[in-house]
Amino acid sequence: MKKTLLISALAIAALPALAQLKTPRPSQKSSFTQTIGLTDVTITYSRPGVKGRKIWGGLVPYGQVWRTGANEATTISFSDDVTINGKDLPKGTYSLHTIPGADEWTLIFNKVADQWGSYSYDEKQDALRVTTKPRPALEKHEWLTFEAPELSADQATFVLQWDQLEVPFTINAHTTSRVMSAAAAAVAAATPDDWSTPLQAASFAYDNKLNAEGAKWLDASLKTKETIRNLWLKARVQAESGNKAEAIKTAERALTLKTDKDAALAGEIVKQIDSWKK
Repeated sequence: MKKTLLISALAIAALPALAQLKTPRPSQKSSFTQTIGLTDVTITYSRPGVKGRKIWGGLVPYGQVWRTGANEATTISFSDDVTINGKDLPKGTYSLHTIPGADEWTLIFNKVADQWGSYSYDEKQDALRVTTKPRPALEKHEWLTFEAPELSADQATFVLQWDQLEVPFTINAHTTSRVMSAAAAAVAAATPDDWSTPLQAASFAYDNKLNAEGAKWLDASLKTKETIRNLWLKARVQAESGNKAEAIKTAERALTLKTDKDAALAGEIVKQIDSWKK
């Protein structure tokens, strides 16, 4: 009797250890982050596999709200306000649900980020719904995945890929307009001896073909202090406007202001001057 009780006690003592046993999920967790200009977009999701099953219109029914993955609902977070397919969405973290269809999908950004699947999904908590058109994938994807194959400083096209289908949607972070607004404020607040801030603003405007604003900021930098850097930007602006003779003069003046730290930039300027003279 005592032996039987001892065996039972040992068995009971072993139960907590068994309860702590961890096994991997069939659909494992993944996270994908893409920066658009200055805005971070992060998608956290679980990746189910095809495993020989019929996915669209089968495992994932048409016309029903889907968690857009497996396990917990997929979440998507934005560090700044954005637009999705042209519609505004405030910064924050959302659960990403979808309603798949043969010819059209609905993407749902729901304010309740932490939920299991779409079982407790509440339409009243939707922050945004947009529609998009699915398209055949160039190759089969065994595991569900998110990518951003098209990217610029302002926007990116994100794509959900699974089986032989992909579902695109566009996120616009409006980086250029935001930076231009910030640049204008920074230049306005610059101290009288600050030539660097207006030059930085002018360089951004130049790189983005916003030359009207950039010209004002470049002039402000040059009036404060002429340096190799702001004169070099002026030379490039002159060359692009077709005035290479003046561009060469400005670039040669820029070289007279070089310091020991400007060796690499000076070499670039010399090469460009030679190119303009040919």
